[in-house]
Amino acid sequence: MTKILNVRNLGKIYTSGSKKLTVLDDISFDITEGDTFAIVGPSGSGKTTLLGLCAGLDRPDSGSIELCGVSLTSLSEDERAVLRNQKVGFIFQDFQLLPTLTALENVSVPMELQGSKNASKIAIELLDKVGLADRRHHYPSQLSGGEQQRVALARAFSNTPAILFADEPTGNLDEETGEKVVQLLFDLNKDAGTTLVIVTHDLDLAKRNQHILRLKGGKILVDENTLVS
Repeated sequence: MTKILNVRNLGKIYTSGSKKLTVLDDISFDITEGDTFAIVGPSGSGKTTLLGLCAGLDRPDSGSIELCGVSLTSLSEDERAVLRNQKVGFIFQDFQLLPTLTALENVSVPMELQGSKNASKIAIELLDKVGLADRRHHYPSQLSGGEQQRVALARAFSNTPAILFADEPTGNLDEETGEKVVQLLFDLNKDAGTTLVIVTHDLDLAKRNQHILRLKGGKILVDENTLVS
């Protein structure tokens, strides 16, 4: 099976004044194409930092990351942005929708950047899939937290990503809406073969994934590289 993500000896250190804080320490793991993979651990364990590094949103201080067959450490910031636009979907914990754009425009933008001539049509279809076609002309400030998360999910689907990173995708949602979002994620994995990498505090959600990586204090506590029953 082809590895879509290869992480080796990854380290990340933040400096505050004269103090250094090791956020990630010697992290290594692989993810195979089409897998569902959960990253769990207590607050401050480095989960979100690890997710951002794997998606090419930031650079590590040590180690290497190979994403979709490309070494991220060898790419410039612009080159990493191109790779993300072509291959990666990302759902942020705080949604990160553009406040001056409607739901439709937020979903359309990534496709327009790729030169798609059918961006608006596809965006409407995606918003319909997440139950928000009738809210497509609303701005983020006019949407509830759950609705904003579903717009973010539709945006993440827009480039039919090879791999989708989701940071606490249900963290700001009620139970019913959260379950709908989770089902959409797993449907994407099943229907399009998209690899899922999900950071979550929800152990029930984590157990629905094929693999679980546990972090504590920036280190891998347990790497369950086997199917979860």
